Amino acid sequence: MSMVEFLLFLIVAGLCGSLGRALVGYSRGGCLMSIVLGFIGALLGRWLSDRLALPDLFTLNFGGRPFPVVWSIIGAALFVGVLSFLTHRGRS
Repeated sequence: MSMVEFLLFLIVAGLCGSLGRALVGYSRGGCLMSIVLGFIGALLGRWLSDRLALPDLFTLNFGGRPFPVVWSIIGAALFVGVLSFLTHRGRS
């Protein structure tokens, strides 16, 4: 995997994580948090799609490594939803 492919990989993961956060309405963290959420979402989404026997809807390949874009967004939204539920603070 070249440096350009790696940077594109990080950008796509960041966009997927940002979309997942936006769907839930969670706003903590910055760009690095979005990238991490994109990767966690990809793992969670891929696992969920395998368990439910659902197809990969949109996958990008970077250096021979597939990245499931739609499942990454769905997985990030699920993960952020659970995270925001667990860390929810009441209004003061």
